[in-house]
Amino acid sequence: MKQVLIPTKLDKAAAELLTKNGYQVVQDSEKSIEELVKLNSASEVLIVRSEKVTSAIIDSLPNLKLIVRAGAGYNTIDTKYARRKNIDVMNTPGANSNAVAEEVIAFMLAGYRNLLEGDCTTRAGFWEKKRLMGRELTGKTVGIIGMGNIGKLVHKRLAGFEMKFLAFDPVLSADLAEKLDVKLCSMEEIFSESDFVTLHIPETAETKGIINRALFEKMKDGAVLINCARAGIINEDDLRSVKKEKNIIFCNDVYSKDAPGEKSVTDIADIMLPHLGASTIEANYNAAIKAAQQIIDFFEKGITNCVVNKGVPDGLDAGFQKLAFVLAKVAAAYIGPNSAPNLIETSFYGRLKEYAKWMTPSIAAGISHEAEYFMDAADAENILKERGISLENREPDDSKKYGESMTIDLIDSSNAKKVSVRGTIAENNLMITRLNDFDKLFLDATGNNLIVEYCDAPGMIGKIASILGNNKINIIDIRAPQNCNADKALAIIKTNVPVENTIIDKISKKVDAVNAFNVTF
Repeated sequence: MKQVLIPTKLDKAAAELLTKNGYQVVQDSEKSIEELVKLNSASEVLIVRSEKVTSAIIDSLPNLKLIVRAGAGYNTIDTKYARRKNIDVMNTPGANSNAVAEEVIAFMLAGYRNLLEGDCTTRAGFWEKKRLMGRELTGKTVGIIGMGNIGKLVHKRLAGFEMKFLAFDPVLSADLAEKLDVKLCSMEEIFSESDFVTLHIPETAETKGIINRALFEKMKDGAVLINCARAGIINEDDLRSVKKEKNIIFCNDVYSKDAPGEKSVTDIADIMLPHLGASTIEANYNAAIKAAQQIIDFFEKGITNCVVNKGVPDGLDAGFQKLAFVLAKVAAAYIGPNSAPNLIETSFYGRLKEYAKWMTPSIAAGISHEAEYFMDAADAENILKERGISLENREPDDSKKYGESMTIDLIDSSNAKKVSVRGTIAENNLMITRLNDFDKLFLDATGNNLIVEYCDAPGMIGKIASILGNNKINIIDIRAPQNCNADKALAIIKTNVPVENTIIDKISKKVDAVNAFNVTF
């Protein structure tokens, strides 16, 4: 009989379903997780919500085979260490989505109608009807950053308010956006035009601090910013310096740590809640049932669809999964945040063609913050499908003798854009060997890389270098291949720091660039 430990306040439906199917369940939300793992060290399964599952916790459970996060985000679990210990980690995507979407609407109404302040002052005997005059949602513009499960539900639930919807999602196709009746925009456009901006992206190395001063300064006077995603995606100091000037209403439900004590946003949050996004009876029940059913299916049917830290199959160097991620990331950066691919075409040469499906999560992760390259291929395909993106794996032509390499193409049919990137592993280094018609690049995928494409002419590299130097950016390496057939040149410049968009804009204007972007690995 397998033992399942639930050291959290989860609906008892999970324990009931598991017990019914022959599992021994220990559930206790009063003791700490550290104390419970010591008392139940024979547990083979661990179900958690926001509890931190560290390497020490994992080591305390020598029989552990599966960790299930009853919710979507799993940044509190050391997934990499779990993988090294051959432990699978699952989440329950979608179980809490509606609860979070409805919280966003609650924030909107509370922020616009002064509900919290009105309650407090009226209870105190005041009658501040004139001062607390509010505004209506109807006809306003909502900007949704991230159109995953929650973002789509926010849009669906708000439809009755007859609002205008803008969306930023690098992998939401134009066709699907049109069907959803949302306008795809850059983040800059969303922050400039929206009355409400709601954030629904994960916190990763790429998204940490991505909501910053440059965006805050573009916001309308009195606009509402809602964060029910992750605390780290907002640069709090930048918001602090701009908030008063722009009269931004900030509604927050997420923090660096879920625990009592002082919060860093206390002085800038107009409304702050103790991470209640998923805290509904319905969401708790949905997550409990889903977690329990996934455990049963995992052990009895071998179903691993929701495993987020998939291992590497025998015979495949894990570096090639990272390579697929890198190539997709470069392709997405080239095509730009204001374009959304509707088709991905891939070619895997040599023995890599046997492992094509194992590359799908890496490709999805390269173009979407919602995917992880350890996740199941079916889940990654669903993420792409939900955004209207098709994935086609071409039959490779091994007569080209590319060895073990791969090509990833992104196509945006609506804007007639296409990019093709090829790469391989050489001397244990991830190498980008081709970008469109610029071949033999042999660019190692490390550090900060400024990539500028322009019409070939003398002195262009000097102009770019001059702008970088004036901004105190050091050049580490330069590659400058040419495409003689099209009179185009490509400058790939490794720098000591990422090149900001404002500087990239200056460079683009100076050399009349066809394309310019920074990509950091």
